[in-house]
Amino acid sequence: MQLNRLARVGVRFLVASALTLTLPAFASDDVIVLTTIADANAGTKTPVDLGQHGPSQGDIFVFDQPLLNDQHKAIGNNGGFCITVRPGVFSQCQWTLQLGDGTITVGGQEAASGPSTLPVIGTPGAYQQYDGIIVTKPLPDRTFSQIVTLRRIAR
Repeated sequence: MQLNRLARVGVRFLVASALTLTLPAFASDDVIVLTTIADANAGTKTPVDLGQHGPSQGDIFVFDQPLLNDQHKAIGNNGGFCITVRPGVFSQCQWTLQLGDGTITVGGQEAASGPSTLPVIGTPGAYQQYDGIIVTKPLPDRTFSQIVTLRRIAR
């Protein structure tokens, strides 16, 4: 009797595992990947230097830049702010990618150099039922590569 119950539990576990392993194949239709470039060479940018002169905790950087596609054509706007938390290491940032069909707002810690991964914290418009991440990376030409991966929120 005990062996039968264990066998049934084992079969249920294997079936559930098989279903779980196949779900990403169906969910792939619900993934959006956007590649954008934030052009730090254009737009407006305002540093607010607090405390001692130079990079220090609490400094604020406010920006409003063109958002480009991978062919460097304007597709929207990229605006937000960063507050220095640990000078030379990271800032706490929040910005919004404004696109023709909706907006994607991200927020979190951005590294002072190199790539950063931040969560998507808001997606009104065409992206309303999605969440995801953005991977941003500074490029030598003073632009930032931004790869946004959105996944439809399960109901």
